[in-house]
Amino acid sequence: MRTAEINRKTNETDIRLKIDLDGAGKSDIQSGVGFLDHMLTLFARHGRFDLTLNCDGDTYVDDHHSVEDIGIALGQAFNQALGDKRGIIRYGSFILPMDESLILTAVDISGRAHLNYDLHIPTQKVGTFDTELTEEFFLGFVRNANLTLHIKQLEGKNSHHIIEGAFKSFGRSMKQAVAVDAQFKDEIPSTKGVL
Repeated sequence: MRTAEINRKTNETDIRLKIDLDGAGKSDIQSGVGFLDHMLTLFARHGRFDLTLNCDGDTYVDDHHSVEDIGIALGQAFNQALGDKRGIIRYGSFILPMDESLILTAVDISGRAHLNYDLHIPTQKVGTFDTELTEEFFLGFVRNANLTLHIKQLEGKNSHHIIEGAFKSFGRSMKQAVAVDAQFKDEIPSTKGVL
């Protein structure tokens, strides 16, 4: 079973997260940040991950700590659930159209944390959500999942569509990358022999 459970408590957030990489895309997300709930629900659905998340955060300050720490916890969960990464395809990419926006994501589960973030979100807010927190979420995820992620906006004018396209594309790319290649299920997908 490729599952993980993360409990992360700081002075700013208290996060309880469960993930099943071989799920059906079911989710129960209670992040305390409405827009992030929507994005993570889409991520889980498009990645076919079963995801349960509850976060009690200091949103009376702002949403920064909750969004960043959820990215950290989700990255830790993927890293834990993948174990030694034996048999995974390792790479995934997807170009996703979301109305006028077109977003490319590409993933390498390399054991090396790197984010190339190239979204140009025209507004500072979507509802009450600070759009700059999108990058903070992905930074937290990448650093703790130990993978390379490229996110590139090819087209787009609507802030909601751009961010939604990124999360959907990210889910699809991760689905490909974590999938087990039955032909090589006992092999580490690297000439180094370790990821």
